[in-house]
Amino acid sequence: MGNICPCGVSVDAFSDDNNVRFEGQMGTIEGNLTYLAEVCVTTLATSTLSLDFEDTETPDENNFTFTANEITSVVCNREGQNCVVTVTGTGLVNGMEFPFEAVFRDQVATANVDIVQSFEITGFFDQSGAAPVEQGSIVALGCQEL
Repeated sequence: MGNICPCGVSVDAFSDDNNVRFEGQMGTIEGNLTYLAEVCVTTLATSTLSLDFEDTETPDENNFTFTANEITSVVCNREGQNCVVTVTGTGLVNGMEFPFEAVFRDQVATANVDIVQSFEITGFFDQSGAAPVEQGSIVALGCQEL
């Protein structure tokens, strides 16, 4: 049959000039976000997800890379013609472990953008709102109509 994923997401996305929040800091910090993910509900142990933040407001001060070390759930929801995939688990930033929740929206081509609905690293970082990314850079698996 091959490897058909009943629910998952493939992400290779970039979003610039986002105002994000860091736990313990007042206000927001502007920067660029790079998202990478290959996640499938049937292969959670080998699924991967990462977020790279480049601080453009105070260069290098808040840069970080988050890498998931355990993905515990993937949920796919069809919303009209779009597909929303929520990924949760834990990951590492500078050797410290944090829980995370990432929500990716694969939109129909007529929308011209896909959206990272939210990305929160509990106790550390919050994307603070939706980040538009290039159409096709988020590919949801499992919401397609048969």
